[in-house]
Amino acid sequence: MDIARFELEFWLNPLDGKAEYNFGSSCCKPVTVGEMLELTGTDREEFFREIEVMSLHYGYFEGMPRLKAAIAALYDGSVTPEMVISVHGGTGANSIVCQALCGPGMNVVCVLPSYQQHYSIPAALGSEVRVYNCGEGEEYRVDLEKIRAMVDAWTKMICLTNPGNPTGYRFSKEELEEIAEMARGVGAYVLCDEIYRGLSAEYMPSICDIYEKGIVTSSTSKVFSSAGTRVGWIVTRDLSIKEALMNCRSYNSICEGPLNELIAAIILEHKDVFYKRNGKIVEEGRAALREWLRTQPRLRLVCDSAGPTSYVYYDYDVPAQKFAEDLLAKKGVLVCQGGCFQQERSFRIGYGFGDVEYFKAGLARFGEYLKELDANEAAERSR
Repeated sequence: MDIARFELEFWLNPLDGKAEYNFGSSCCKPVTVGEMLELTGTDREEFFREIEVMSLHYGYFEGMPRLKAAIAALYDGSVTPEMVISVHGGTGANSIVCQALCGPGMNVVCVLPSYQQHYSIPAALGSEVRVYNCGEGEEYRVDLEKIRAMVDAWTKMICLTNPGNPTGYRFSKEELEEIAEMARGVGAYVLCDEIYRGLSAEYMPSICDIYEKGIVTSSTSKVFSSAGTRVGWIVTRDLSIKEALMNCRSYNSICEGPLNELIAAIILEHKDVFYKRNGKIVEEGRAALREWLRTQPRLRLVCDSAGPTSYVYYDYDVPAQKFAEDLLAKKGVLVCQGGCFQQERSFRIGYGFGDVEYFKAGLARFGEYLKELDANEAAERSR
């Protein structure tokens, strides 16, 4: 399959260990197994006894029943365990949905900036991809009429991330209802990657609460501090597509590891503990970012974030990749450059790692870099 280079992964992965201040990650502070047991109040002896007798044969075909029940409980009564498929991470979830539903002779409407899987996989499979880019000029407010104009009788799917990646933009219930109505009118699905959902103080509506053909993808990686389990899931209320999803999953991974699914089940059964812990972490990080941005007149936060990252525009005449490369080389600070999201003069910055003093120290380094850019511009003007 001829597929576009996965820009975010090729940017972050080689640089991850080279940064003194790594603000590229979008995960909340990961836990150890011991911390997970303590946070959830799980009896250690009982946990390790269960592991000791666990078979290392293949796991459950659709996912561990305990895990599927815990996933279903993340939603407001709209989801039953039958609607849940356990898969290999959020990336596995997005890949499987696109592989099962996309192909030639149809179009996919994708709201950008977003996660690259949503537009690059359908394009590689022969679908026409219609991109609505809610960019800087619109303050990242979603123009529903522009999305509506792209939807027609050949639209198979509308793709969203909610909260947005990289912006953290949160679709309101009313916006989701309008998008669902557009899709319903032509019989299309709405794929909503909700991997950052859950950090708001109140219940955040899911697309599966709103639309009978809404498809949710998510995982334990971000909000639940356990990317290493590689446990993700697909939720579909439309069971007519379940066999197609399971077929692609069979080609993809057959099943998931029972030990990983057990750990994920315990974490999700105690979701409120992780929501509270990580909600506090990201709010402290956001507050530090806002305070720092008040001292940086040439940077602009594009919107409030409901996730562990924010998206920032700058008005320096420097391409996004060079800006981020120089920032890392000169100051040891790693951010996600805007080209990873088809945007220029911008970057994504993460603050879910749980050390606000470390974050502030890195922002101070970042500020030194911006002063150097200002000085270089002043020198150019004086020539």
